[in-house]
Amino acid sequence: MHSTLFPPLPPETRRLLNTIPALVEKTFPIPGRFRRELPANIKKLSRLLTGDRGQRSLSYLGHPNLLGAYLHYFLPWNLYRLCRLLPALDISLYNGDTVVDLGCGPLTFAAALWISRPELRSQKLEFLCVDHCGPALEAGKDFFAALTGGRSPWKLHTIRDSTENFSLKNKPVALVCAINLFNEIDSKLPQGDVAAQNRRAKNAARLLNGFTSDTGSILVVEPGIPNSGQFITLLRTALMGCGRPVVSPCPHELSCPMPGGFSLTGNERVKKRWCHFAFDTEDAAAALHRLSAAAGIPKERAVLSFLFTARAAAEKDSAPLPSPVERRGFLPVRVISDAFSLPHNRCGRYGCSARGLVLLTGERSSIEKTASGMLLEAELGEPAQRDPKSGALMVNA
Repeated sequence: MHSTLFPPLPPETRRLLNTIPALVEKTFPIPGRFRRELPANIKKLSRLLTGDRGQRSLSYLGHPNLLGAYLHYFLPWNLYRLCRLLPALDISLYNGDTVVDLGCGPLTFAAALWISRPELRSQKLEFLCVDHCGPALEAGKDFFAALTGGRSPWKLHTIRDSTENFSLKNKPVALVCAINLFNEIDSKLPQGDVAAQNRRAKNAARLLNGFTSDTGSILVVEPGIPNSGQFITLLRTALMGCGRPVVSPCPHELSCPMPGGFSLTGNERVKKRWCHFAFDTEDAAAALHRLSAAAGIPKERAVLSFLFTARAAAEKDSAPLPSPVERRGFLPVRVISDAFSLPHNRCGRYGCSARGLVLLTGERSSIEKTASGMLLEAELGEPAQRDPKSGALMVNA
């Protein structure tokens, strides 16, 4: 068993992603006198999306300067992140299937699916794209039409509404996705308020489950920050309570050993380990890297947290993918963290397993090959040993 969540971009996907900055420029040109303000607007929006989230209104994309910054910078980067992830997920869609995209913004998910899953381009799919921001929806329609040359068989319906008010008038759908939605809704929740996060996760699980058919799938992608990691863990528990086990990235259905959030050590708030994945961006478009550098926020790596519940077996499906199973002497492990040094010239990465948190150890050359997101079989030592610092079960790469 050996698989990764973030395989290298196929040549065709990479070619399309390399054209995105120019396509955005052509579709949403910025007059010369305002172009010099673009890097500053990108930096301003970046602050509003991160450290200054509490100062951001839900209608921030209604401001032309911020929408322009989003389209020229954040849209291409979000497309890149999704195009690295989507090929590794068992997203099965068929003619006549419907997708609900909650908080869709400028139709980022639909565009990423078109770019990264060419086998779906011939399917007659219907997308219900829900967002409260009219300008973002209109921009998304223009961008998707430019991306596909207006020749897509997909029907995209834009619905200006909030996720709380949106209701599905027809039968439950094949796929429900929420990309960078819940961190925006929860931007004003106090950090560390686990009870509020838990309530929000349960409400989100009911919302997502209610839109999804019994044989449908759910995809949630959030920024790879501690607060989002905590929410993702709570959402995983809530979805499992709705009868929807998460098949990726989790290699098991037991409690999450990386719950995120914070703990108190004296008067100091310390971040707990949280489930998130990082990968290099060296194959992203050169023009996008140049714009990032001009804005003063170079992006050498992309980071995200996510959950995916697979489509259950149905008459038109094959059996669902089996969960990885522990066999004698070996343990399925999802690699999570970056590599770090250990005593005696060893190296390690943290991972997730049915036995809880694990510390994957080995020679540096071996550990560096086990990238974040990789699912592998680790060798169990005899007798089992625990890392004295973290309490993680120690296994060999």
